[in-house]
Amino acid sequence: MQKPLIAGNWKMNTTIHEGASLVIKLRELIKSIDSVDVVIAPPSTSIHHLNQLIAGSSIQLAGQNVFWKENGAYTGEISAEMLRAIGCSYVIIGHSERRALFGDTDDRVNKKAHAALKAGLKPIICVGETLEEKESNSTLGKVKGQIMRALAGLKTGSLKELTIAYEPIWAIGTGKSATPETAEEVHNSIRELLYEDYDTAAAKKIRIIYGGSVKPDNIDSLMAQPNIDGALVGGASLNAEDFARIVQFESV
Repeated sequence: MQKPLIAGNWKMNTTIHEGASLVIKLRELIKSIDSVDVVIAPPSTSIHHLNQLIAGSSIQLAGQNVFWKENGAYTGEISAEMLRAIGCSYVIIGHSERRALFGDTDDRVNKKAHAALKAGLKPIICVGETLEEKESNSTLGKVKGQIMRALAGLKTGSLKELTIAYEPIWAIGTGKSATPETAEEVHNSIRELLYEDYDTAAAKKIRIIYGGSVKPDNIDSLMAQPNIDGALVGGASLNAEDFARIVQFESV
């Protein structure tokens, strides 16, 4: 089993200077941590600079999005090869904000996953349901459908590079979070789906992490669940002390 993964998605926050200050603080706070894979996803304008500041530390970088073409007339986009060249090891794909605001469909998520893997990036593929879908008991159907379409055509050997982030849309940025038990139920269902579609050894290598108002005061109970392999952290990752506490979770 791989190490737990704690990823901080900074979204459209921090200038280069603000990001540098945050990373310098974070690096010092978690310098003794080697039992967790720590990833930050800053705005693309800061990645190259921050890559120099994290040299020699356990912190790794992720892009917040990627395009599926290697190059061409795609104004405003960034390719997987470009992300690799400036220091990224991971990339977030299919975040609910990308789906809702910028038209990322399951088909686009699949194309981006293929492109990321081809370039040597590790995709963090986001899935999750709306409040209406939750209230109509459609969570599992929605999530399973997203995963099946996102992973279509991927080779079994590449699965070890994948992370699936379950992020209930109704919990993102709202201060609400799924209970650890509810999150575990969905994570367990995702794991069972992977067992059905791939061999057990390959499925076990896929980390399934939780995202949705993850904070220092709920990380311990979330990480105590057997099928929660880490967290995708939003707002709390913009505070070095809060994010460091999340990285240093205690399984209760």
